[in-house]
This record gives sequence, C-alpha cells and structure tokens, in this order.
Amino acid sequence: MKARIKLLVEGGKANPGPPLGPALGPLGVNVGQVVQKINQATAKFSGMKIPVIITVDRKTKEFQIEVRSPPVSVLIK
Repeated sequence: MKARIKLLVEGGKANPGPPLGPALGPLGVNVGQVVQKINQATAKFSGMKIPVIITVDRKTKEFQIEVRSPPVSVLIK
C-alpha cells in the first residue's frame, strides 16, 4: 500500500520541521533523504511555493517525489 502526501514547499528550502517531518515520520522513511531530494528538485524555483507530491511505499519505505508547476498566483506576482 502506498501513501501520498501533498505539500506546498518553498523552492530549495524544504526542512524536516512541520508540515513535512510530522507527515513522513509515521511512514518510517528517512526524512533527511526526502528533504534533500525535494530541495534538489525544487532548487530552480527558489523563492516560490511549489506543490510537491511524495509517494511512499509503506512496505519497502521507498519514496518518489513529484514536483508540480508553481501556482499561477505565484507566477504573476
């Protein structure tokens, strides 16, 4: 079974604090690794809020990160 977590993070500045850490902790994944991968994937969007979807396999503890396009409201500021 897989868990999906949808978050809005600042590009390149995700951290293990709320809301990310508490959402991932119960799933048993390495939060530090997830944060590092998110920051690498969103670095080019520095200063913008970026939608990120994290999919975690509850059995294997493997995760995938999907970075979505920034919301239009962020782009027109």
